[in-house]
Amino acid sequence: MEESRIELACIKNGLKMTDQRRVIARVLSDAVDHPDVEEVHRRSSEIDSRISVATVYRTVRLFADEEIVERHDFGDGRGRYEEATEDHHDHLIDLNSGKVIEFQSLEIERLQKVIAEKYGMKLMGHRLELYCVAKDD
Repeated sequence: MEESRIELACIKNGLKMTDQRRVIARVLSDAVDHPDVEEVHRRSSEIDSRISVATVYRTVRLFADEEIVERHDFGDGRGRYEEATEDHHDHLIDLNSGKVIEFQSLEIERLQKVIAEKYGMKLMGHRLELYCVAKDD
């Protein structure tokens, strides 16, 4: 089986890749959402029932410490994870459903630089999370 993107990043960082870490890396690489540890565990244990939730907690913490995945707190009290990439994006979070939408806005990126410059600062990075509800709710 071909190695996942996260698995390749782990190998590049010199991490020992156990079979269980490989499964967790694949689950995170394949995720199109932002799963929490419990969801990563559910998906991982479908592949290998021997994977414990404690193993998932330790592994995602290790991946986050190595900056291979990013941990987000979208206000629901759960750490949610996604693959760390060079492609910057922001998040729109539906407070009712918990759905997370990734988006990019050149206008927002431009305005952030303008605001930083206005205050004599150079923008080095940012994280933008917009908390919303659907208009029809």
